[in-house]
Amino acid sequence: MAAKNSSVTEFILTGLTDQLELQIPLFFLFLGFYMVTVLGNLALIALIRLNSCLHTPMYFFLFNLSLIDFCYSTTITPKMLKSFVSKKNIILHAECMTQLFFFCFFVISESFLLSVMAYDRYVAICKPLVYMVTMSPQVCLFLLLGVYVMGLSGAMVHTGSIASLTFCADNLLNHFMCDILPLLELSCNSTYVNELVVFILVAIDIGMPIITIFISYALILSSILHIHSTEGRSKAFSTCSSHIIVVSLFFGSGAFMYLKPPSILPLDQGKVSSLFYTIVVPMLNPLIYSLRNKDVKVSLRNTLERKISS
Repeated sequence: MAAKNSSVTEFILTGLTDQLELQIPLFFLFLGFYMVTVLGNLALIALIRLNSCLHTPMYFFLFNLSLIDFCYSTTITPKMLKSFVSKKNIILHAECMTQLFFFCFFVISESFLLSVMAYDRYVAICKPLVYMVTMSPQVCLFLLLGVYVMGLSGAMVHTGSIASLTFCADNLLNHFMCDILPLLELSCNSTYVNELVVFILVAIDIGMPIITIFISYALILSSILHIHSTEGRSKAFSTCSSHIIVVSLFFGSGAFMYLKPPSILPLDQGKVSSLFYTIVVPMLNPLIYSLRNKDVKVSLRNTLERKISS
């Protein structure tokens, strides 16, 4: 169903590339990425759920990170895969707005969840004696509620802003998904206010978490430098290293995409950036947290041993 002020009822997604010889290889490549993403995140969710030793604030938030990664990869990837094997990848106006809403919801939620995880590491390292009191189940639930409220409010504003645009004859969307900037480019009326809304919201959704993460890790670094034993420093650094890698990948690609005007960042280049944080990052997150985390590796080994012995 089209918007009331638009004559466009559907969009045609151009996909990642128009080179025919690349379509099938890319289909199998990204199908593999998606399978790794689904299996990796669901495995991490199951592992945390089944092992009582992982029922701590850190893994409670990691559980939700894996859930978000699984959901927003599923929001984007299946439709993108269709573009590799069909002549026309058509998406209805209402479906496009729905995809945009859930994409914004999950991405903004992940942004704030990463900042909450940084705060959790700050409390664990800088205030270990009061960690379980400060990060009580009630506090964790309250923080998680705040994460999803920010995601929901941001998604509603972004989707409402795009839904208010007028789309005329041109319905060829130069992207593999319904993203904000390509939709703005298709509009046949002025998008100055909409672009301003996008810039302000993205600055908030990226800026606030980055400031929280920066302050948390500045305090963590200060605390680590006061640890005299080499073993203590190494343990503190290893606790944070996985999170720092994930934060760098997610915010680096997101900021590159959205904190530059469309005139500076061509859409074809923007598609590569979008590909990174919508497809690659959700796939890497469970691998990073499992391969670089001793607790996860021990729990995985114990779980496998129990399954084999039974």
